[in-house]
This record gives sequence, C-alpha cells and structure tokens, in this order.
Amino acid sequence: MNIVNGTAFGTDGRSYDQVTFHRTELSAILQVYGRMVAAGVCKDYGISHLRDCAIFCMFRRTAETPLYRVEKHPRLAEKQGMYRVLGMDGRILKRGQDLKVVLQVVERKLIRIVKD
Repeated sequence: MNIVNGTAFGTDGRSYDQVTFHRTELSAILQVYGRMVAAGVCKDYGISHLRDCAIFCMFRRTAETPLYRVEKHPRLAEKQGMYRVLGMDGRILKRGQDLKVVLQVVERKLIRIVKD
C-alpha cells in the first residue's frame, strides 16, 4: 500500500474505500490478544474497518467498554505514526510507526497482571 497525501492507494493506483489491517499487522495484534486471553484478562474482541481508520478492540467482557483499542490511521503516517494504542479511558498510551513497538505497552501491562 502506498500513502500519498493521507490517502491510501493500492498497487493498481486505485484508492481504498476503507482502511484495513494487513495480515502481518493482524497477526501481531492477535498474538498479544491471545496472551491476554490465556492470562484471563480478555474474553472478546471487535474489529472495525472504517473509511479513515481501522480499529481492533480488546474487551474484558462483551458488554463493557474496551480495555485497549489498537488503531491504524494511514493519514498520520508521516506525522505522529500510523498506529496507536488507547486505554479504557480514551488516553493514548503509545503511538508510532512500528506496530510491534506500539503493542509493547500492552505487553508490559500484561506482565504486571500475571506477576501479581
């Protein structure tokens, strides 16, 4: 995918109607989510593919607000970083260009939960 002026274009030059997670991105997110499920922290997830962003939400229970939201914003790729992790209260915990580095904030919190 190429990004020109904040618009995502495919290899054929057409713009996408919605932003999605690539297979490698989803794999990295699901690895962290799987560890959280194994630790008993999360039990459900949700994925939203919108016009300007893609969102992966991790829930403790289905009817609650998400514990963490992993968002992908291609328009912010050259400014703040394409990926960000938001906490339960909506605060940005980490943002950056590399998804694995951004997800480390969730990993650190998971280690504290298992350790206690």
